Amino acid sequence: MIDKIKLEKYPKLVKLINWVKTNRIKSIIGLVLLMVYYFSLPRTLFEEPFSTVIESNEGDLLAAKIARDGQWRFPEQDSIPDKFKQCLIYFEDEHFNYHFGFNPVAMVKAIKQNRSAGKVVRGGSTITQQVVRLSRKNKKRTYFEKVIEIILATRLEFRHSKERILELYAAHAPFGGNVVGLEMAAWRYFGVQPHQLSWAESATLAVLPNAPRLIYPGKNQLQLLKKRNGLLKKLMDNEIIDTMTYDLALREPLPQRPYLLPQIAPHLLEKVALEHEGQKIKTTVNVSLQNRINQIVRQYHSQYSQNEVHNMAVLMIDVKNRNIISYVGNSPTDLMHDKDVDIITAPRSTGSVLKPLLFASMLDEGEILPNTLVADIPTQISGYAPQNFNLTFDGAVPAQRALSRSLNIPAVLMLQEHGVHKFYETLQQFKLKNINKHPDHYGLSLILGGAESNLWDLCRTYANLTSTLNYHIKTFGKYRENEFSELNYQNGFEQDFGDETSEKQILGAGSIYLTYNAMKEVNRPETDEAWRFYDSSMEIAWKTGTSFGNRDAWAIGTNSDYVVGIWVGNASGEGRPELTGIDSAAPVLFDVFNLLPRKRWFKTPSYDLQTAECCALSGHLAQDNCPKVEQLIPKNGKKTKVCPYHQLIHLDPSEQFRVNSTCENVDSMVTKSWFVLPPVMEWYYKNLHIDYKPLPPFRNDCQGAQQTSMGFIYPKGNSKIYLTKNFEGKIQPVVLKVAHSNRDYKLFWYIDREFKGTTQTFHEMPVVVNTGKHLITVVDEKGNEIKQYVEIVND
Repeated sequence: MIDKIKLEKYPKLVKLINWVKTNRIKSIIGLVLLMVYYFSLPRTLFEEPFSTVIESNEGDLLAAKIARDGQWRFPEQDSIPDKFKQCLIYFEDEHFNYHFGFNPVAMVKAIKQNRSAGKVVRGGSTITQQVVRLSRKNKKRTYFEKVIEIILATRLEFRHSKERILELYAAHAPFGGNVVGLEMAAWRYFGVQPHQLSWAESATLAVLPNAPRLIYPGKNQLQLLKKRNGLLKKLMDNEIIDTMTYDLALREPLPQRPYLLPQIAPHLLEKVALEHEGQKIKTTVNVSLQNRINQIVRQYHSQYSQNEVHNMAVLMIDVKNRNIISYVGNSPTDLMHDKDVDIITAPRSTGSVLKPLLFASMLDEGEILPNTLVADIPTQISGYAPQNFNLTFDGAVPAQRALSRSLNIPAVLMLQEHGVHKFYETLQQFKLKNINKHPDHYGLSLILGGAESNLWDLCRTYANLTSTLNYHIKTFGKYRENEFSELNYQNGFEQDFGDETSEKQILGAGSIYLTYNAMKEVNRPETDEAWRFYDSSMEIAWKTGTSFGNRDAWAIGTNSDYVVGIWVGNASGEGRPELTGIDSAAPVLFDVFNLLPRKRWFKTPSYDLQTAECCALSGHLAQDNCPKVEQLIPKNGKKTKVCPYHQLIHLDPSEQFRVNSTCENVDSMVTKSWFVLPPVMEWYYKNLHIDYKPLPPFRNDCQGAQQTSMGFIYPKGNSKIYLTKNFEGKIQPVVLKVAHSNRDYKLFWYIDREFKGTTQTFHEMPVVVNTGKHLITVVDEKGNEIKQYVEIVND
């Protein structure tokens, strides 16, 4: 009853319901037709693939890649310029804003004119109908097809707004050759973005879809000019443009030759195409910096290619948000030299660029302090004999100085102490994905380029470390849970760094800060003069690296805002003798940093550091006998051992000889603290430190005096020595080496208790021995003796 009362308020609805009840067959037919009409238009009109397009942070076109079907078709835009819109409407469909998909008057006029001429001289299609025709792949024009177009056009008007229909037309209209869509046409024929087109240019493009063959350079220029000028006249007559604009537009020339699309970041384009094919991506790249870095790369490529070094890559990261500011994947070389290879993501031997990560890890674990002395002596570990770049030895060197000079032997000994497996796990936390074999596969060579990584992962690692330090300083001792985040190239993406926490994620800010302080002084010992060439006011933490065989030259640097990574070499893997990190990659690094604003050095992360008394000579925590200096150390630094190199000795009143109670009155003895290194370390150390004083000898009348004054330089204990042959095939002698604190002493050499000879001053003994295990014994003229077992192997 209630429903009946309600329906009585709507008599027309009641009448319709009654009609349906009495005309069921007609109603069903009508419903079916309505359903067919509703679903007649496909949900997706265009299935064609789009070009992949990347833009800069500012909206400038960086590069584009042709669509999979061979057409230059940019993705649809969400708006079209007003100039082109007006030109298109006045040329194609003046009543576009008023009809409902088709224009009967225009169609009747077109039919009459075409019949009179005996051919098609005028089209009556609206812009909406043309969109439908484009979506149906321009099927043959017949009256039946025209009826289908009309039906679908009305359906399209129901689905989309007039603005959206214009956008579909602008994105899919043909503009000659393999150019599809307004945006690509604007770039191809005028070298600008659509919103930068003039009235004359907009008019030219508006008439092209009607006759795209007119665009070919040098052909049909008069017909195209006539069409364009006619449209401009129409715009003036309808007061869309004024007379002055019209006169100026008439003077603009037609396009003569196609423009090349910008290819400012082609390798980033390829990377984007793998992840976002057929899309337009607005990136985080700064187009101004990208252009200037491209210029720097071109200049260095021109220089390095003369030495047959053909490839180079540069990556710049904004530390604050991990955005990529510049991406140069390769130098502008040729196909013969792998110009299309993206070096930024290619795995390459790391050289020395992992050394700072080891230094920071050991600081963080409390295994070393910044100036802890590390041995730099001839070393052989299980047949592995690392060498410094300049083939010299310091004996002992402060850890941070070993890092800044990129000394190999101290790095290997530090890794041996820290543990390969432990360091490998740290690198996994940094997500260096190319370091993916078992740590035993790399062994100690891991720190000297025995592993491979890529510029992307390495720059991300240093950016994450820098951000860790920045945030800790900014928040007075806090960290973030997701600080170690992935790099980003998509504009508008916001990183989720997680919640604030008091716990470090991988490394503490104090260890990072002390590592960066050491990296400020990075240089090779034989090129100290080169540092003066660079601008000393540019405070950056940087590290170079050179792989075995001079195949890869690295330089990675950071200040508080940016990380820049450089790789130089040949993508083919061919090495060149002059290719080194300091000589090839570092100059590029500093030229790139010169483009950036200067930044002050990091503030001290005092919440993750503490002051401690350290030995001024050994860098260890000071003992009572050490000369002391206050230094900042990580919180775990208190776990390191105290200085092992200072000892109290007793001297006679002249302080020339050591004495004991058997030869000197206790009251007459002079007690002093003395800095004493092990014999082999001392042998090399004293040659570089004129202030180093070896232990004085015991006075001759002292009894029971024992002192260690000798040590094997080569070989080390229980090692294997591989025999070598000369060019004539003769086995070469093994050269045994010993360091003695007194070079004037004579040493007597024995192998398996058989006397082999005597040395003085330079204690090197060449011997020829059979394969097998042998006992080497060396005795000095005072009867001091050292022994060592070695195994001789015939390679």
